[in-house]
Amino acid sequence: MRSVSGVFRKLMFLLALVPLLAQPAFVLAQDDAEPTDGAVVSAPTEGESPDAVTDAGEEGSGETEGKEAPAEEVAELSGAKVAWMLTSSALVLMMTAPGLALFYGGLVRKKNILGVMMQCMFLMGLMTVVWGIVGYSLAFGGDNPYVGNFDNFMMDGIIADADDVVGKELTDAESAAIKAKWANESIFFVFQGMFFIITPALICGAFAERMKFSTMCVFSVLWGLLVYCPVCHWVWSGSGWLCEANGDALFPALDFAGGTVVHISSGVSALLCALLIGKRIGYPQEPMPPHNLTYTCIGAALLWVGWFGFNAGSAGDANAAAVNAFVATHMCAAAGVLGWSAIEWLKHGKPSILGACSGAVAGLVCITPACGSCTAVSAIPMGLIAGVVCYFACAKLKQKFGYDDSLDAFGVHGVGGTVGALLTGVFATTSLADHGGLLEGNAYQMVPQIVSIAATAVFALIVTFIILKVLDAVMGLRVSQDEEVQGLDVSQHGEVGYNFV
Repeated sequence: MRSVSGVFRKLMFLLALVPLLAQPAFVLAQDDAEPTDGAVVSAPTEGESPDAVTDAGEEGSGETEGKEAPAEEVAELSGAKVAWMLTSSALVLMMTAPGLALFYGGLVRKKNILGVMMQCMFLMGLMTVVWGIVGYSLAFGGDNPYVGNFDNFMMDGIIADADDVVGKELTDAESAAIKAKWANESIFFVFQGMFFIITPALICGAFAERMKFSTMCVFSVLWGLLVYCPVCHWVWSGSGWLCEANGDALFPALDFAGGTVVHISSGVSALLCALLIGKRIGYPQEPMPPHNLTYTCIGAALLWVGWFGFNAGSAGDANAAAVNAFVATHMCAAAGVLGWSAIEWLKHGKPSILGACSGAVAGLVCITPACGSCTAVSAIPMGLIAGVVCYFACAKLKQKFGYDDSLDAFGVHGVGGTVGALLTGVFATTSLADHGGLLEGNAYQMVPQIVSIAATAVFALIVTFIILKVLDAVMGLRVSQDEEVQGLDVSQHGEVGYNFV
C-alpha cells in the first residue's frame, strides 16, 4: 500500500493533466458566458410523458429520453419501442459478457483469464439483483436534485401489481393502460440496469490480476450504490442538478448515454484503485504481454456492436434520436480506429491489432455523451481526437508516472470520457439538441460540461477512496504474493483456463 499523501499528490497531478491532453487548443470565451436563445427544456411534470420533454418532439434532442423514469400515466404501449428497447438491453448486456470478458481476458496473462471472466459473469448476476432491490430506486427515485430515495425499493411500482386489477371492473382500455404503465416502467428499469452492471466491471481492468475476488464483489456493490447511483441521479433523473431536461438544473450538462455517469466515474475510480492497490509483482521490469489478442479482437468487435444498444437505446424509443445516435456511434468508433492506428504507425512503423481495438473503444467512449447532440459528421473528428489522446494517455502518461492500470481503464474510459464530454460542448448542434455548442456560438455550454466532469471526478475519487480504505482494513484488497504468482484462476477459483492434452 502506498502512503496516502503520495498517492493523492500523484493522483491530483494526473487529473490536472487530463483536460490539457483532451483540449490543447481549448479557450472558453468569457464574453459569451450567457446561454444562447432557444427552447427551454423542462423536466416532465407528474403524469407527463418523457417524450414531451422538448418542444421539438421526436426531432428534438432526445438527450434524456430513456433516462428519466417513465411517467405516472402511460396511454399505450408501442410495439416498436418494446422491440427496440428490449433488443438494446440485450446488446448492452452482451457488452459485459462476452464482450468485456473477452476484451479484458485476452489482455491478461493466461493464468488469470478465468479470473477476469468470472468478474464479468458474476457481476452480471450480483449487480442485477442489487439494482432490482435498491439500486434503481436510489438512481431514479424521488425529486431531490442530488440523491434518490426508496420509493421503488424491491421494484415497487415497476412490475405488475395485483392491487391494480383485483376486485376492479376494468374496461379493455383501462386494462391496456395498466399493462402499458408497468411494461414501460419495466423496459426502462431493465435497460438502465445493464449500465449498472457494466460500469463497475470496467473498473476491474485497473486492478486485474491482483485483487481478491471477495473484496471485488463487496467493492462493486458499494461503489455501485454510493458512486454510480448518485451520479446517475444528478445527470439522468428529471430532478437532477446536472440534468439537461431539468429546467431548474444548476448546470444542465449534455450527456446522452453516460460520458460522466459511466466512463468518467469508472475511469477515475479505476486510477485510484491502481494507485492504492499498487503494481503487479514484477511490473514494469518483467514483460507482461497479452496472452491472447484473438480474444481481445473478438471482444472489441462485440463491444462495438453492443454499443449501438448502449447509445442508440438511450433515446428510449425507436425514433430519430436513436437513428442519429446509432450512425454517430459507428462513425466515431471507425475514426477512433484510424486515429490510434495512425499515431502508432507513425511512431513504431507498424499498426497493431491491440491499437486498432483500443482505438475503437476510445471512439465509442468519446461519442457516448455526444451521440444525441452531435451529428455523425462531427463524430469523425471526435473519434480521431479520442484515438490520439487516449493513445498518449495509455502509452506515455502511464509510463511517465509509473502507475499500473493493468488494462488501461483510466487511459481509455477516464480520459476518453473526459474528451467526449468536452467535445460534446464544442460540437453540439441545435439541429439535434436544445443547446448548441461552442462552434455554434454558445461558449457557455462548456461551463456545465466542465462542471459535470469535475463534480463526477471529485465525488468518485472521494467516495472510492473511503470504500477502498474501509475494505482494506476489514477484508484486505490484494491477494497474497504466492496467490498472485500462482494466478487468480487457481488461487481464487480453483480452475485453469486451458487444459491441453
